[in-house]
Amino acid sequence: MNGIFDPLAELVSRNLYKIVFSLVAAAIIYIVYRLLARQIAKLMEQKKLEEDIAFTLKRVLQGLAVLSILAVIFAQFGVEVGIIAGLLTLAGSTIIGFAAMNTLGNAIAGIIVMISRPFKVGDRICFQGQFADVIDVDLIYTRMKTLDNVLISVPNQELLKSPIDNYEKRRVVRRSCSITAGYELGFEQVEKALLEAASDVRGVLEAPKPYVWITRFGDFAVEYTLYTFTNQIRRLPEVEAGLKRTVLETCKKHKIDISTPTLIQRAESSSNEVTIA
Repeated sequence: MNGIFDPLAELVSRNLYKIVFSLVAAAIIYIVYRLLARQIAKLMEQKKLEEDIAFTLKRVLQGLAVLSILAVIFAQFGVEVGIIAGLLTLAGSTIIGFAAMNTLGNAIAGIIVMISRPFKVGDRICFQGQFADVIDVDLIYTRMKTLDNVLISVPNQELLKSPIDNYEKRRVVRRSCSITAGYELGFEQVEKALLEAASDVRGVLEAPKPYVWITRFGDFAVEYTLYTFTNQIRRLPEVEAGLKRTVLETCKKHKIDISTPTLIQRAESSSNEVTIA
């Protein structure tokens, strides 16, 4: 038995320092890994980190810890450093590539968003056809709250792919409301009614002044567009709804028919004329 264990004991004795150093280094790396993993878990519990992101980060840390321990051991026992570096680079790239491809892409996009600043926290934007208020810009996600009070988290890569209308917090913006009226009505009559409606809407500015343009000639009606200005960005949908309601009421008061079936009315009139003839 002594003949079997003597070479092993001699090997351990000769490399005792290297073995102890490797064990101590491995213990330190493991402790650091556990501390970082615990911190990631706390951030996830505090809702500061998404569950899938936390899982990915733990996997990446675990892989890096294992690779670091192997690198220390191999280096102590004289394994070629160049080979180790190549293997570590290949393994690390594979782990990061498969485990965090989307995360890294969103992180890079997040850095671009933070540097270019197409919007700021507190701004009201129009994203993918709906209004939302920006409440937080993270490295991975940008968080917004819609007018329905729904919190949405948009990956930063999506923000770079989609056009965004930024209305900021207080900016004077132009809004429009279009109606159709028959050719028998004069421009001044329609303009007067529309401007009267604009003056009765809370949130519409007196300066710049509202104005009315003819924007299209139809077969049986003229399209009139009322342009107004407001700086109440937070109330923008409410202002627009109020403008449309007031325009409807004012047109009824001035007996301006803005209904679509003008074509039907004209056809009925033509039919009656033919019958009489």
